[in-house]
Amino acid sequence: MSRKRPEVVVVTGAAGGVGRAIAHAFARRGAQVGLLARGSEGLAGARQEVEALGGTGLVLPTDVADHDQVQAAAQRVEDELGPIDVWVNDAMATVLARFVDTTAEEFTRATQVTYLGAVYGTMAALERMVPRNRGTVVQVGSALSYRAIPLQAAYCGAKFGIRGFTDSIRTELMADKSKVWITMVQLPGVNTPQFNWCRSKLPKHPMPVPPIYQPEIPAEAVYYAAHHHRRELWVGYSAIQAIVGNKIAPKLADVYLARTGISSQQMQDVPGDPGRPDNLFEPVDAKAATHGRFDEQAKTRSPQLWATTHRPLIAGALGGVAAGAVALARAAR
Repeated sequence: MSRKRPEVVVVTGAAGGVGRAIAHAFARRGAQVGLLARGSEGLAGARQEVEALGGTGLVLPTDVADHDQVQAAAQRVEDELGPIDVWVNDAMATVLARFVDTTAEEFTRATQVTYLGAVYGTMAALERMVPRNRGTVVQVGSALSYRAIPLQAAYCGAKFGIRGFTDSIRTELMADKSKVWITMVQLPGVNTPQFNWCRSKLPKHPMPVPPIYQPEIPAEAVYYAAHHHRRELWVGYSAIQAIVGNKIAPKLADVYLARTGISSQQMQDVPGDPGRPDNLFEPVDAKAATHGRFDEQAKTRSPQLWATTHRPLIAGALGGVAAGAVALARAAR
């Protein structure tokens, strides 16, 4: 798009992981990025990286579970950077534990950050975008918003909820013939610091369900989703397998996950550390980073994502092949 001013973007959960990578993706295109998270040190590091990549960063320490804080951050972005073009809801918190081992306070907090954080961010964005009749909200979702797994009841429940309220809002915007767009990007397992700073009650160190992808892959998917009117964007073959497989055979998925879902989320050779700091209630700035500890096994490319973001090219190529086959058949006759 040709623009008279840099794009103004808000990213929640920007201190680390996918959120930090998303901020990088927009910064590479010269965007001005409002960086929201609780940890000031992590946000300061993200801002330095954003500006080194050619963007502008605005640090906004914010607990997204607090509606007033989110509204205040949104207003600061508009006051200092200009009207918000894109709002990305990425902030999350989780407890890796069996449901019966999770306290009410832990479950409430994970739900407030992950689910209500997305709700409050969407409220703040639409309050400003709808009157202008332009803008995009991107929800960073997960394949777990379709197929829940053991040990992550709070997180899965929140992601299911985000998908539900997003669908509701989308239809309301369509009914009003609004030009504001809302979309959701469904992620696979990603190599982020989440597994170093989440609250865990597991006997082994937690890990994402393989295959694992580097955070730059979903970050590019979010950037694409922010500029193309896709209802949803699925990232990675594993996300497609989980979503489609659950639609086709949910009971079979239940049985499979009951057998493998607990062990596949733990590093079998690394014991858990129940005393380590976690970010459920307070930020852990010392562990803020873009990547987690799984660089060696994380994928750096996704042919599936390339294919889904290049549909016209693929359709043209297939059309050319089909035309060529028809021509050869006619020549043979």
